[in-house]
Amino acid sequence: MRLDKLLANSGYGTRSEIKDILRAGRVRLHEDVLSDPAFHITDEQARFLTLDGIPVTSSRYLYFCLNKPDNYLTAMSDDRLPCVGDLLPRALQSKKISPVGRLDYHTTGVLLLTNDGELSHRLTSPKWHQKKVYLVTYTGESLTDKEVALFAKGMTLMEAGHAPEKLKPAELTLLSDQQCRLTLTEGKTHQVKRMMAFVGRPVIALHRESIGTLTLRDGQKPGEMYPLTPDEIASLKENTDM
Repeated sequence: MRLDKLLANSGYGTRSEIKDILRAGRVRLHEDVLSDPAFHITDEQARFLTLDGIPVTSSRYLYFCLNKPDNYLTAMSDDRLPCVGDLLPRALQSKKISPVGRLDYHTTGVLLLTNDGELSHRLTSPKWHQKKVYLVTYTGESLTDKEVALFAKGMTLMEAGHAPEKLKPAELTLLSDQQCRLTLTEGKTHQVKRMMAFVGRPVIALHRESIGTLTLRDGQKPGEMYPLTPDEIASLKENTDM
């Protein structure tokens, strides 16, 4: 297949945009820069094709795991503040991927980016009971077995100006004097911080360790992202009955 057709069909831009990409020397086969739109790419060669150093994929769906840094909005664009969309390589800017769920501005950790709408829905809908695990650092007295039981039962939030809100059971694991691990199967707005505030322990740092079967890789730094392997994608789908 012609190089420009392969890239256009894979969603990297229009034919004219692809020509600009090629002219800029952004496409490589192994270490060789490819600039000719009419260059013929075999199926075998396509496996080693990169754009801006990112492997080119002709798959309809893309999946990336980002270690979301502090001080970033979970949004693809914003006029005022840094957002996770700013962290995407240029090669992915036109692929229409978006975050699955939302992490607060100061919350760090696992964030899935994909254009697979069905998987995104299943990972965020309470109907599918997907576990989201958070490492919580808080202030105040150390949590006790009393709070563990309260969270496990499913607490009812009583907040000023709001109707009582019943939450699903959550697993609270005590780690140290000011740190715990909290596992949820729903994702209400600011839920972890609201639950911790309800028991008088304000959150000072929040890090999501996993969502479903997806975790960060060893050594993955804030702001770094990696494409999911076929096994990781299959695991997420199997876990949501897809």
